[in-house]
Amino acid sequence: MPKQLLLLWAIVCSGIITYFCLTDSSNIPAVNFPSIDKIVHFCFHFGFTISWILFFKKEFKGKTTDDYKAYLISFIFSVFFGITIEILQSIFTKTRAADVADILGNAIGATAAIFSAMAFKKQIEKI
Repeated sequence: MPKQLLLLWAIVCSGIITYFCLTDSSNIPAVNFPSIDKIVHFCFHFGFTISWILFFKKEFKGKTTDDYKAYLISFIFSVFFGITIEILQSIFTKTRAADVADILGNAIGATAAIFSAMAFKKQIEKI
């Protein structure tokens, strides 16, 4: 898959996550399920991290950099993105607040993505 398409996909995923995290929560249907918010954060950052891993692995392919650099950069980017979103929620929204537990859910989702990408390394390299 072309590197530019992977970059576009990662940017679109990032934009979708940003939109849903910063939109007025009263516009989102209420779901009565324990910890659904943390599960959503986990899933968002799992997908976010995977999409950036795909791009960075293609970006670094054939270079002398360590293969795991894509994992590290994607993980750090995901964690800082999540922290930034939490800060923006407290500044720019009236129906949302920053939550340390959300940041933890983000980091756990990013970590799960890293381990999944390592487990499926051969399949990812075919993309």
